[in-house]
Amino acid sequence: MTTPELTELRLERKRRVLVCEFADGESFELDCEYLRTHSPSAEVRGHGLSEPKLLTGKQDVNIEAIEPIGTYAVTLRFDDGHSTGIYSWDFLYRLGRDMQANKARYRQRLVEAGLLER
Repeated sequence: MTTPELTELRLERKRRVLVCEFADGESFELDCEYLRTHSPSAEVRGHGLSEPKLLTGKQDVNIEAIEPIGTYAVTLRFDDGHSTGIYSWDFLYRLGRDMQANKARYRQRLVEAGLLER
């Protein structure tokens, strides 16, 4: 599947949400905590990990800046100092498409680690 073209990328800083709209009509509101805990960076993804590293304490993180990388991606600079990882349009689309499952798995991992009650 070819990822549809990104038609709009808008940060709603007060809501801590990055809105991604695509040419196929899909629109995703990706909250900053989700974007940070599921970053494509080596810090979060490691090298060959099947799941992202379990990051905690990112509920209040926000995006300070969005830096374009060509016409295919951006780097997000978060207010906790994190600024690595390339968020391609394909990666953002998959994050949006799979958000419910990704968030459910993240919550399950927090419970398994004893960091969140069921």
